[in-house]
Amino acid sequence: MNINTIILQNKRVCNLIVRRKVKQSFDIIAEMLDNVSVESLRDEFGELQMTYLNILKYTVEGINDPERQKVYLKLLRNILSLNDRIKQDILAHHSGWYTYSVRETEQREEKLRGGSIVQSVDDLVFKSRLDEMLASADISKEGNDSMSPAQIERLSGMIFNHLWLTDNYGEAEENLFDMMLDSGRFEWYDLASFVSAVTLSSLRIWDTTKLRLLAKLSTVKTSHVAERALTGLIFSLYYNNDRLSLYPDVIDMIRELGSDKNFREHSRMIVLQAVRSRDTEKLSKRMNEEILPKVVKLRPRIDDKLDLDRILGENIEEGQNPDWTEMFTGSEEIFKTMEELTNLQMEGSDVYMSAFSGLKRFDFFRELRNWFIPFYPDHPAVDEIFRDEILGPGINELAEALYKTPFICNSDKFSLILNMKNLPREQKSMMLKVFRMELEGLEQMKYDNELTDPSAVFRTNVTQYIHDLYRFYKLSDFKHEFDDLFTSRLDIYNSLFYREICGSATDDRSLADYFFSKEYYEDAIELYNSVIKSVNNDAELYEKAGYCYQKMGKFDRAVEMYSLASLIESRTWTLRKKGFCLRKLGRSEEALDTYLQALDKEPDDLNTILMTAHCYLDADRYDEALKQYFRVEYESPGNVKVLRPIAWCYLMTGKYGEAENYFRRLAKNGLTPYDRINMGHLELLQGRTQKAAREYISAFDEGELTSEAFINIFNEDLPVLMAGGVNPDDLPIVLDYVLMSLKKA
Repeated sequence: MNINTIILQNKRVCNLIVRRKVKQSFDIIAEMLDNVSVESLRDEFGELQMTYLNILKYTVEGINDPERQKVYLKLLRNILSLNDRIKQDILAHHSGWYTYSVRETEQREEKLRGGSIVQSVDDLVFKSRLDEMLASADISKEGNDSMSPAQIERLSGMIFNHLWLTDNYGEAEENLFDMMLDSGRFEWYDLASFVSAVTLSSLRIWDTTKLRLLAKLSTVKTSHVAERALTGLIFSLYYNNDRLSLYPDVIDMIRELGSDKNFREHSRMIVLQAVRSRDTEKLSKRMNEEILPKVVKLRPRIDDKLDLDRILGENIEEGQNPDWTEMFTGSEEIFKTMEELTNLQMEGSDVYMSAFSGLKRFDFFRELRNWFIPFYPDHPAVDEIFRDEILGPGINELAEALYKTPFICNSDKFSLILNMKNLPREQKSMMLKVFRMELEGLEQMKYDNELTDPSAVFRTNVTQYIHDLYRFYKLSDFKHEFDDLFTSRLDIYNSLFYREICGSATDDRSLADYFFSKEYYEDAIELYNSVIKSVNNDAELYEKAGYCYQKMGKFDRAVEMYSLASLIESRTWTLRKKGFCLRKLGRSEEALDTYLQALDKEPDDLNTILMTAHCYLDADRYDEALKQYFRVEYESPGNVKVLRPIAWCYLMTGKYGEAENYFRRLAKNGLTPYDRINMGHLELLQGRTQKAAREYISAFDEGELTSEAFINIFNEDLPVLMAGGVNPDDLPIVLDYVLMSLKKA
């Protein structure tokens, strides 16, 4: 059995149901049912078919049933539910996945315990309350009935698995977090990991109870819980966006949440951070292929001059490290690149993925839950280093500094700790020194950020969590069992839920401007077009929309937007961009007219002068083109490139002596194959056939020009040569002579 086929069939059914294509979905479900182990699923399918036949019958017979639409909507939801349960049953029995082996183990242990894990937590709450009663009554107990840390840890693992592997939540799961929060027996990091379990479960199988629970937890004040809950809610709603329209109760819940300003602002933060994850692969590739090789070459200078005390990032208020300029002398390009990476890091971009991707092979990461544990100084993985003779004495400062740094995600912090015990003695000592010195600076930076930005903690926790999720989906041993969210566009802003809560023109404009600044032009234009529907007197809005279309290669739409912008406010920049797009479309006369308008506004702008010259050239108006090119040559005497079109204009107007002079000046800075071909044309037009052939042959010297390309260029220029008086009968002979000379060579 092909498991991938089952997964695709499940998605296909969902897509069909959303589009109300019930009969086609039934055909696929019938095929899937051949592989299920639970007979009741087949019985339920038969009942759904019967219900649908009755709906069809009553509708065709014209029977008026006011409840029909409700029944129909419930039927669609029931089909989706059956579809999901069929998929889960088949995967459980045929996939061989880790997910279902863990679930089978948990179910077996639950039977041995004689109760569910929820009941175990309830018992724990009872014990906690009993302890309080006895303490208040000053009654001593015979023995200590409280649970040890090891027992709490085991219970935490069981709770995580229960929440992750339960298909449909009931009242017990809804109340579970209340019990845990009230008991006081579970630390913030355990609760945060439990939220991730709910998210994984919600992404594995749709259940509105899970969404309600995540929504509820997004309001909890416990550190890391609200951030993870809201991230999980947003990702779940986005992942299941297609079916959301069938659940009006969920939409009502979203609208209620969206009435809170903080909820909307926090949602936007998560959407932006999710979008930034698109660049992670590109950043990693750039680090490995471009930046790190250059850094290796700079190693001697870096060892001597790089301030390692700032390895975790420096206080952004202190400005640039003054040692950088000296260290990167002669390597300004990489200096600028390092500055760029620092800025990206400050924004929340994932610049460390490539550095830590090779440090996920520790046994620690073989347990799925550990990918979702927030880093904290008292974690057992940190305790192990207490036994290290070098690291042990300084482990408190090291762990505390790691815990507080906002630049490294939780997963990478664990990787760093686990890897440190394998380092040579000298590197261990150096790392301890670095972290001790860094701790005070991190405290101050954290204080400053929280003072100036009330959302700093929320933003940091969300950033780290999304980086953690990215690593889980890309690097974990379990990744093939999960549908990777990060392979999609993550255009959450287009989802139904986001449009409900953050779909105002102001919100869209703000997000579009962000996409625009990051050169995500396809995303930006969708939002700009949405804003344009309600805002029609903003020239800048149309300019940005036009620029998006231009960068996407949709020059006709770009011209349309630039024209609308010019109607509101005629600017030189807009005219130049419009002229550029018109020229790309081959509308030379319109382009020329547009550039002339721009030239009227700024007569001394060299770029506009140059583009006007190009338009005259396109229109075969060589004398006018020359006038403009001469202006560029005069104002920019060091510009060698302008010599090329001047030489061509002279050639086209029959002024061969002047053309030859400009080609000679051009040759001082090196000729391209196309220059050589044009010089061959010049010789041919003057009747110097042998010299022309030598110039044509020399165009192949650098090995850049192919015979096919030469033939195409030569044939395109035939009208020019014949208009200049070259005998048409000689042209194919010259061409063959050049090509056959190349073969001899």
